[in-house]
This record gives sequence, C-alpha cells and structure tokens, in this order.
Amino acid sequence: MRIGIDLGGTKIEVIALDSSGSELLRQRVATPVSEYQQVLKTIVDLIDFVEHKTGQQGSIGIGTPGAISPATGLLRNSNSVCLNDQPVKQDIEKILGREIRIANDANCFALSEATDGAAQGAATVFGVIVGTGTGAGIVINGKLLTGPNAIAGEWGHNPLPWPADDEMPGPDCYCGKQGCIETFLSGPGVAADYLKQTGQQLSTQQIVERAENNDAQAEMVMQHYENRMARSLAHVINILDPDVVVLGGGMSNIQRLYKNVPAQWGRYVFSDKVFTKLLPPVFGDSSGVRGAAWLWD
Repeated sequence: MRIGIDLGGTKIEVIALDSSGSELLRQRVATPVSEYQQVLKTIVDLIDFVEHKTGQQGSIGIGTPGAISPATGLLRNSNSVCLNDQPVKQDIEKILGREIRIANDANCFALSEATDGAAQGAATVFGVIVGTGTGAGIVINGKLLTGPNAIAGEWGHNPLPWPADDEMPGPDCYCGKQGCIETFLSGPGVAADYLKQTGQQLSTQQIVERAENNDAQAEMVMQHYENRMARSLAHVINILDPDVVVLGGGMSNIQRLYKNVPAQWGRYVFSDKVFTKLLPPVFGDSSGVRGAAWLWD
C-alpha cells in the first residue's frame, strides 16, 4: 500500500493506493494555521487513520509547495509559512520511526500524470501547474528529475521568451526579478493584463467567459495569453523535447488552450514538425496527492 499526503496551505489530504493504483481510502482536513507542531501532528494522525482503517502499513510520500533544500535539509518556499526553515522530513521520520519521501507539489502532479494519468507510457513528461503561480515537474522514464539544486522544472522563473517591446521589462515578480513567465501565465497575470488593457478588474474566469461571449477586449487578452504560453512551452520543448506536456492548475480548465497553443508553438520550436502533445490532466486536483503516493515506485 502507498500513502500519499498533499500538504496544502488550507487543507491536508491523504490517499491510500493499492499496488495497481486503485484508491483504497481518502481523507481531507483543514491545515492548522501557523503551528508547526500541529501540522506534524495532523500528518501523523492522518497516517495512523489510514493504516488503522486498512489494517496495513504503507509507504509514505508527501507533496508540498516548496522543496527540501539540498544544502540545509530544511523546507523552503512553502506557502504554509510555518513549515519554512523547518526539518519537516526529519521530524516526521523521527515521530514515525521510518523513512518518508517528500517532493514539490508540481513534481507530484507530473509523476501522477506520467504514472497512470494523461501521459501514461510517455518517455519524457513536462507536467505544468498554472494557477496562482506557475511551476512544473519533469518525469523521464517514470522517474522524477529533481536536480542537484532541487529546481528541475522551475520554468516560471525564467524570462518570457521572444518578448515584444511592450512586454519588456515585464511585471515585477515576487522572486525579485521582472518579466518572469509566471507574471504573464499565472491566473493573476491574466487579470493584470486585462486591467492593463481595459482599466477593469475582473477575475480570470470572468475574462474567459467574456471571451467565450465574443467580447473583443477579453478575446484579445486570451490571444495574448495563448501566444505567451506557446512561446514559453516552445522554449521548454527546445531544451527538453518532451513527448507530452500536461497542464494542471486552474488555467488547465480553459479548453481552448489545448487547440490554440500547439497551433502556435511550431513557430518557435527548432524543428520542422512538433510531435509533442499538450493534454489536460486525468486526475486534476487529485494528481498532487496521488503523485505523493507514487514517490515510492
């Protein structure tokens, strides 16, 4: 049995999978706010609950925003800020008395979709989460690529490729730079572009709905977005040459992207034809917790 935990800012979810990937049990609870020891206790309690209910002991994988620093062994860049600069992995292992595995939530998403999701059977998979932020994970021959700095797949904090004059230097990014892909492709990036073009503040969903109803300004913003995503993914294709790109996060629900982005990325890919597929996720919001379980192969 494999146990996966998705450690989010507002909820902690646990899943148990059997050897074939079938779901045995799932439970979700609220994340304790600003209390590190309470977060640890909640995680351990969920593991105890699953193992008691199933009568089995399972391997344990945890997905979290942020990543374990290879230099310090401490968690960094988590939106559950009480976890930052804490030895999360070591502390949980000490309580449980056994080894666990931890990975970034985007890595877990990519692993889930590569294992038994949209990209099952693909040799090289780029799994993208595009929502409030922009991240990704890379899976090659069924194995996560992490890298010595634990940042493989962090395409969101590279500059937007082939920028137009009005895209430079680009919006400020929380990472301290300007013009990062995340500032253009995240949900807030779409809303900011609409505000810039029209002076109106709308949600991403409202902008998409207006475009569907033939609103010219909303349609222009969506076309900007699709071209920027095409350029950004073409840059990845030129380096990684993945078989499949799987979109996740809130922006993955915009169906027009799966037709319009591949229709444009060939202009930027260094090849006479692009065989890479752009696909929606099979497991959607559940990919993170499932991918955490699959950290043990």
